[in-house]
Amino acid sequence: MPADLAVIGLGPYGLPLAQAAVAAGIPTIGFATGPEAGSLSPAELRRMRSTGFRPGTDPAQLGRVRTAVICAPTPRGADGGIDLGQVEGAARTLAERLRPHTTVILESPVLPGTTDGFLRPLLEEGSGLRAGRDFHLAYSPSRVDPGNRDRNPANTPKVIGGLTPACTESAAAFYGRLTDKVVRARGLREAETVQLLETNYRHVNIALVNEMAVLCHELGVDLWDVVRCAETKPFGFQAFRPGPGVGGHGLPQDLTGHATRTLRMVELAQQVNHRMPEYVVRRAATLLNEHGKSARGARVLLLGVTYKPDIADLQGTPAREIAVRLTELGASVSFHDPYVHAWSVLDRPVPRADALYEAVSDADLTILLQHHRTYDLQGLSVKAQLLLDTRGAAPTGAAHRL
Repeated sequence: MPADLAVIGLGPYGLPLAQAAVAAGIPTIGFATGPEAGSLSPAELRRMRSTGFRPGTDPAQLGRVRTAVICAPTPRGADGGIDLGQVEGAARTLAERLRPHTTVILESPVLPGTTDGFLRPLLEEGSGLRAGRDFHLAYSPSRVDPGNRDRNPANTPKVIGGLTPACTESAAAFYGRLTDKVVRARGLREAETVQLLETNYRHVNIALVNEMAVLCHELGVDLWDVVRCAETKPFGFQAFRPGPGVGGHGLPQDLTGHATRTLRMVELAQQVNHRMPEYVVRRAATLLNEHGKSARGARVLLLGVTYKPDIADLQGTPAREIAVRLTELGASVSFHDPYVHAWSVLDRPVPRADALYEAVSDADLTILLQHHRTYDLQGLSVKAQLLLDTRGAAPTGAAHRL
């Protein structure tokens, strides 16, 4: 059966899209663009194959689809900006096979102006076709929340912005097969800036509550109780909770070098969030000292090293820097995570604790970095000599909170 859809990039953005498409009955072919964080397990691949998904093996297959969505990762480059290398590779591969009347959509996180100023020339030069005349071109911000069981592509509104009104309508017709609600932006730049605003909103609010966590500790105030009470306000407040840092694939962007002014609030938020791993390590060293132990030679167990609960994704996890800083202090660091069976930091493997309760009991300090559902924090807090809870998940009084 010929595929209607090609998803280029099967990482955190492309894989959920491909899964939603096959669930909607759309024959889909998927192409990887590099080492994919969201690679399919054999069981998942068999299940998707049975409903119309095929892994792409020949780029010529791109010339036979009606819709192509580029979901290539855009990691932070060496200069701190967005690395568009995988998007460029995907665009060049697609352009060589692009046929008239195809709808091309970019979902990768990019700065405003990228779809028109970067992607469009690649597609036009490689294909000899004109966007807006010979093929449709649009942008749609990816709205993926890994591990969220309540939100999926079907019940998450999709924003669409096209090069022309016809481009917008073509992309909207495609996404209308996947989701309950399609929201039309005025154009490409507006849709791209939606991604920018949503990502920065998350980082700025996490930074605010992280600063509150430090302040509340100094004041002897239980921040988690403060947030619990504040979130009862039915207007003007959305609850965010502190943590050891911010990870994930959606990087905050301050537009440096791309606009006449930067987003100062985003710059400050990045500074605050980047300091959290160091703060966690300072709290850990202080706790050990208060209990007559030194960080040097202490056995420290890290619980949960992924960037979000109940997923295996390590992208941008603050656990990495925390492990490095603890090791520099002379601590003996090990970890446990039900989703991660091998973990290396600075090219050195970190010992994994297989017997969880025994490891917690043996450790001089246990630090909860990620609250996976499988963790019984009541039982673990009883076993732990010292427990530092960076997620506010342990029962009140059972652990030292961030």
